[in-house]
Amino acid sequence: MSYCTSEIEHAYGAGVHILDEPYLTTQLARLCSPAVHQPVFNQLIRELYTSLIRVVINAEFPRATVEMKTRMAEHTPRGVFRGEIVERATPTVVVDIARAGILPSQVCYDTLNGILDPAAVRQDHLIMARTTDAAHQVTGASIAGSKIGGSIDGCILLLPDPMGATGNSLATAIEKYLEAGLGTPSHIITLNLIVTPEFVRRLQAVAAPVTIYALRLDRGMSSAAALASVPGARWDEESGLNETQYIVPGGGGFGELMNNSWV
Repeated sequence: MSYCTSEIEHAYGAGVHILDEPYLTTQLARLCSPAVHQPVFNQLIRELYTSLIRVVINAEFPRATVEMKTRMAEHTPRGVFRGEIVERATPTVVVDIARAGILPSQVCYDTLNGILDPAAVRQDHLIMARTTDAAHQVTGASIAGSKIGGSIDGCILLLPDPMGATGNSLATAIEKYLEAGLGTPSHIITLNLIVTPEFVRRLQAVAAPVTIYALRLDRGMSSAAALASVPGARWDEESGLNETQYIVPGGGGFGELMNNSWV
C-alpha cells in the first residue's frame, strides 16, 4: 500500500511538506479573512486539523499486515479481510502548545484515539509565550509551566501549532523534550497551518530531525526575485515576517482569535 501527498515544489529539503490541496487551501484562506470570527473560526480550525492529522497518519505512521474476519465469516470461510492497516499500537504523544495549540492538539488527540489503541496515545501540555525586547523584536520563547506524562522513547512526537512564524516556540518545546532525559522519539513532526522560511530554517537547526507538515507557506516579505523563484531557491532573500515577527500575508493572531481574548 502506498500513499502520496500532493505538495508544492520547493528547495527546503525532504523533511518539509507543504501540502497542495485546493479544498484545504480554500478553507485556510477563509480562516485568515477578517470577515471570519467565532464560532466559524474554531469550526474551520477543527476541520483543517482533522484533515491535517489524517494526512500525517497516512504518510508517517507505521502499518501492520492483518487478517480480520468480517461479518461474512459466519457464512463463508472467505469472509476474511487481508491487508495493511495503521499499526494501532503505535506509541504517540501529542503536545499542546498553549494557547494557539490547545484546540489543534485536542483535535489531533481525539482523532488518534479513534484509530489507535487509546492506551498508546498521550497528550502533554506546555504553557509557552514568545519573549520580546524593548523594540518588540522576538528574542525567543519561554515555558511558564508544563504537564509531561512520561517517556517519549520510541514515540511519534506530534506538535500541532497553527502559525509557524519564527519557529522559536516549537524549537524550544522540542529542545525541552530532548534535554529532559525522556528518551528518543521515533519521529518528531510539526503540524502547522502556515509556516515561513524563517520557521523552516529554525526547525532544521534543532538537534534532532524534525519533519514539517503545513498547509501553506507564507513569504510575503521576500524580494521580488525570490517570489518569482521556487521556494527555497533564494532562501537568503525570503521572509514571511514583518518588523514585529508576525506572518505576512498570514491571518493575524490565531491565539487571540481562537480564544476571543486580546492579550
